[in-house]
Amino acid sequence: MSKAVRFDEYGGIDVLEVREVPVPVPAADEVLVRVKAAGINPGEAKIREGQVHERWPATFPSGQGTDLAGVVESTGGDVTAFAPGDEVLGHTYSRASQATYATVPADQLVPKPPELSFEVAGSLFVAGTTAFAAVRAVAPREGETVVVAGAAGGVGVLAVQLARRHGARVLGLASERHHEWLRAHGVEPVAYGEGVAERISEAAGPRGVDAFIDLAGNDYVSLALSLGVAPERVDTVVDFAAAEKYGVRAEGGMAADDAPTVSALADLAARGELDIPIAASYPLDEVRAAYTELAHGHTRGKIVLLP
Repeated sequence: MSKAVRFDEYGGIDVLEVREVPVPVPAADEVLVRVKAAGINPGEAKIREGQVHERWPATFPSGQGTDLAGVVESTGGDVTAFAPGDEVLGHTYSRASQATYATVPADQLVPKPPELSFEVAGSLFVAGTTAFAAVRAVAPREGETVVVAGAAGGVGVLAVQLARRHGARVLGLASERHHEWLRAHGVEPVAYGEGVAERISEAAGPRGVDAFIDLAGNDYVSLALSLGVAPERVDTVVDFAAAEKYGVRAEGGMAADDAPTVSALADLAARGELDIPIAASYPLDEVRAAYTELAHGHTRGKIVLLP
């Protein structure tokens, strides 16, 4: 038997349970992965709460989780890229990674670099591809000023580093407890909250802001436009209503969910060129505690389950 996170109805953290279920059997093009780590993401909480039912409805009983890293247990008959014992990382769109075993299409997995811990590898996909797509959408250039709202969150810590790799000057909006980490990664921190527009303008200087990445919502899209940023250089991964209203970009992880991108991000992390901080790790049985910490916010980096 396998253990897996399940919920039978939309609701708060208390609807989450860890149940015994049969070990899944891989289809011909799938790989059975013994999961060693599975990241958790704000989008999963929104799905479980029913906040995005119109866009991503749940079917019950529902599993949970997209990110994963683990060891290949077995493969379907058509799979030639992987063999039992291989260490892999990747994703499933079946809401099934928060479990001890998961079946994953082979083309949604890549080899895990040996230098990369399972905790980091299992937290990479959603945050990494979302950050990559958001940075690519605003196309930062050498010497330009880019603002990242939510700069210390699971996606933000990667977005600021990727923008810096383009040679951009990055202003990161975050609470003061994260400013030291941002500075250490070449980012100029700006406190969010009342007066943030004035603080951004002061930090940006007379050239102003060239691009804006919104990872937090809270009306940052309209703020970006008020700062003079062109709509095509604003990207939001959370405020889809604002994207439609103002004509800004709304490119997130699904715009970059290909194996070459994931492999490139994993290689950067393995070489120490991309820092993926792990805020906390929890056993699978403590899934409620993990999502409670996520709900509190203000964590730097990723929270990960260890099945």
